[in-house]
Amino acid sequence: MRRARITYPGAFHHAMNRGYDGTNIFKGNKNKAQFLDYLEDASKKMKIRILAYSIMDNHYHLVLENSIGKMSECFKRLNGLYGMYYRKSAGGKGYVFQDRFKSTLIEKDAYLLQSIAYLLRNPVRAGIVYNAEDYIWSSIKAYYSKSSNSNDIVDAEFVNELFGTKESLLESIHTFGASELPVKITRFGEVLGSEDFIKSALKKFDRRTKPSAQSIGTQRTDDRYFDPVEKVIWEFEKIKGLKIDEINTHTLAGKRQRGELLVLIKDKAGLTYKEISRDVDIFGDLKFSSLREIYRNMKRSE
Repeated sequence: MRRARITYPGAFHHAMNRGYDGTNIFKGNKNKAQFLDYLEDASKKMKIRILAYSIMDNHYHLVLENSIGKMSECFKRLNGLYGMYYRKSAGGKGYVFQDRFKSTLIEKDAYLLQSIAYLLRNPVRAGIVYNAEDYIWSSIKAYYSKSSNSNDIVDAEFVNELFGTKESLLESIHTFGASELPVKITRFGEVLGSEDFIKSALKKFDRRTKPSAQSIGTQRTDDRYFDPVEKVIWEFEKIKGLKIDEINTHTLAGKRQRGELLVLIKDKAGLTYKEISRDVDIFGDLKFSSLREIYRNMKRSE
């Protein structure tokens, strides 16, 4: 079983994910712009506060606040939507993202500033630009901007208050961003912070994940154990030897195949019936009640 992530409502994280086997899944302005549209959509729906981002050709970095504890849901939506978009636009088959997203828990204040500066310097370290301000696919131009609508994705005002001045931000990028982050490895993943913070964070996490007497048997599996939906669909297509848009749902065999796929997406990708109907074309003509009934019937027949 995959190891649980250490997080809790209000926790700050440096998160990233990359294309499978290093593939340039964000190559070109169109792909990067589409990803940012999905990022804005997912972060607003899940109430995740984005503090900084940097989109490279084969991976992305985010610094965020897990505001109300829905970070995993946010990434499930973000990676799922972009994964399906990329496969439709680029063609081919197989995984889009390397795996589930990677995240590092961050202590607020100095460590948070260091993480944001490190992220914004990413294009400089990669040799793409000489100055971090010249990279158009990071959030750097959103800070200390005269336009209040310069970027709807990041909470620029919060970051402005953290650094104080634009000069301080640029100096931090030059100094902190030039060296690797002093990340510590714990039993629940990577942490950027002091020993006292790690102890405090583990206590918060343990209290959050310990089931109460009332919740035993009713808890929903956390999304951190779910696979990307495009991975589930690809594995299904590989096993069946056909594309999902080739399934003939007017036949009994086709209806059975659609039901099998529904169970896999619900159980392995963790999508809700609403998400399945909206994001997976083969289910778009079915009502939520119909999806629920198909799922229950398929589970009974297992």
